[in-house]
Amino acid sequence: MKKSVLTRYRVMAYVTAVMLLVLCTCMVFKYGFDMGEGVTLVVSQIHGVLYIIYLVFAFDLGNKAKWPLGKLAWVLLSGTIPTAAFFVERKITHELEGSVVDGTPAPVKA
Repeated sequence: MKKSVLTRYRVMAYVTAVMLLVLCTCMVFKYGFDMGEGVTLVVSQIHGVLYIIYLVFAFDLGNKAKWPLGKLAWVLLSGTIPTAAFFVERKITHELEGSVVDGTPAPVKA
Protein backbone atom coordinates (compact mmCIF):
# COMPACT_ATOMS: atom_id res chain seq x y z
CA MET A 1 0.00 0.00 0.00
CA LYS A 2 1.27 3.45 -0.85
CA LYS A 3 2.09 5.96 1.83
CA SER A 4 -0.23 8.52 0.22
CA VAL A 5 -3.29 6.35 1.00
CA LEU A 6 -2.46 6.40 4.70
CA THR A 7 -1.49 10.09 4.65
CA ARG A 8 -4.74 11.28 3.12
CA TYR A 9 -6.69 9.16 5.62
CA ARG A 10 -4.70 10.68 8.49
CA VAL A 11 -5.26 14.24 7.28
CA MET A 12 -9.00 13.71 6.87
CA ALA A 13 -9.23 11.97 10.26
CA TYR A 14 -7.70 15.00 11.98
CA VAL A 15 -9.71 17.53 9.97
CA THR A 16 -12.96 15.65 10.61
CA ALA A 17 -12.22 15.30 14.32
CA VAL A 18 -11.39 18.97 14.73
CA MET A 19 -14.50 20.03 12.81
CA LEU A 20 -16.63 17.74 14.98
CA LEU A 21 -15.24 19.40 18.11
CA VAL A 22 -15.97 22.81 16.61
CA LEU A 23 -19.49 21.63 15.77
CA CYS A 24 -20.02 20.39 19.34
CA THR A 25 -18.91 23.77 20.66
CA CYS A 26 -21.31 25.52 18.28
CA MET A 27 -24.14 23.26 19.44
CA VAL A 28 -23.44 24.17 23.06
CA PHE A 29 -23.68 27.85 22.18
CA LYS A 30 -26.78 27.33 20.05
CA TYR A 31 -28.79 25.28 22.53
CA GLY A 32 -27.19 26.34 25.80
CA PHE A 33 -26.90 30.08 25.28
CA ASP A 34 -29.36 30.58 22.41
CA MET A 35 -26.78 32.19 20.11
CA GLY A 36 -24.79 31.30 17.01
CA GLU A 37 -27.50 29.57 15.03
CA GLY A 38 -26.10 30.71 11.68
CA VAL A 39 -22.57 29.65 12.55
CA THR A 40 -23.83 26.25 13.68
CA LEU A 41 -25.57 25.72 10.36
CA VAL A 42 -22.44 26.55 8.37
CA VAL A 43 -20.15 24.44 10.57
CA SER A 44 -22.53 21.46 10.44
CA GLN A 45 -22.63 21.58 6.64
CA ILE A 46 -18.86 21.85 6.38
CA HIS A 47 -18.44 18.93 8.78
CA GLY A 48 -20.93 16.90 6.75
CA VAL A 49 -19.01 17.39 3.51
CA LEU A 50 -15.67 16.69 5.20
CA TYR A 51 -17.10 13.56 6.82
CA ILE A 52 -18.18 12.24 3.41
CA ILE A 53 -14.63 12.78 2.12
CA TYR A 54 -13.32 11.06 5.27
CA LEU A 55 -15.60 8.08 4.57
CA VAL A 56 -14.26 7.74 1.04
CA PHE A 57 -10.62 7.86 2.17
CA ALA A 58 -11.16 5.54 5.15
CA PHE A 59 -13.05 3.05 2.98
CA ASP A 60 -10.23 3.15 0.42
CA LEU A 61 -7.66 2.54 3.15
CA GLY A 62 -9.70 -0.31 4.62
CA ASN A 63 -10.17 -1.87 1.22
CA LYS A 64 -6.43 -1.77 0.46
CA ALA A 65 -5.53 -3.01 3.95
CA LYS A 66 -8.14 -5.80 3.63
CA TRP A 67 -9.81 -5.07 6.95
CA PRO A 68 -12.76 -7.13 8.18
CA LEU A 69 -16.16 -5.45 8.09
CA GLY A 70 -16.26 -4.79 11.86
CA LYS A 71 -12.96 -2.94 11.89
CA LEU A 72 -13.93 -0.93 8.82
CA ALA A 73 -17.24 0.03 10.43
CA TRP A 74 -15.46 1.19 13.61
CA VAL A 75 -13.05 3.36 11.60
CA LEU A 76 -15.90 4.83 9.55
CA LEU A 77 -17.98 5.61 12.65
CA SER A 78 -15.08 7.18 14.52
CA GLY A 79 -15.71 10.40 12.59
CA THR A 80 -19.04 10.79 14.37
CA ILE A 81 -17.79 10.45 17.96
CA PRO A 82 -15.98 13.50 19.35
CA THR A 83 -12.24 12.81 19.83
CA ALA A 84 -12.57 9.15 18.72
CA ALA A 85 -10.98 9.83 15.33
CA PHE A 86 -7.78 11.02 17.03
CA PHE A 87 -7.35 7.72 18.88
CA VAL A 88 -8.46 5.48 16.02
CA GLU A 89 -6.15 7.29 13.59
CA ARG A 90 -3.19 6.77 15.92
CA LYS A 91 -3.98 3.07 16.33
CA ILE A 92 -4.43 2.53 12.59
CA THR A 93 -1.19 4.35 11.80
CA HIS A 94 0.77 2.14 14.20
CA GLU A 95 -0.83 -1.01 12.77
CA LEU A 96 -0.08 -0.12 9.16
CA GLU A 97 3.44 1.27 9.56
CA GLY A 98 5.04 -1.96 8.35
CA SER A 99 2.83 -2.42 5.31
CA VAL A 100 3.23 1.10 3.91
CA VAL A 101 5.77 1.59 1.16
CA ASP A 102 7.23 4.89 0.13
CA GLY A 103 6.32 5.89 -3.41
CA THR A 104 9.81 7.14 -4.25
CA PRO A 105 11.96 4.90 -6.45
CA ALA A 106 14.97 3.25 -4.92
CA PRO A 107 18.40 4.63 -5.92
CA VAL A 108 20.18 2.63 -8.57
CA LYS A 109 23.59 1.29 -7.64
CA ALA A 110 26.17 1.09 -10.38
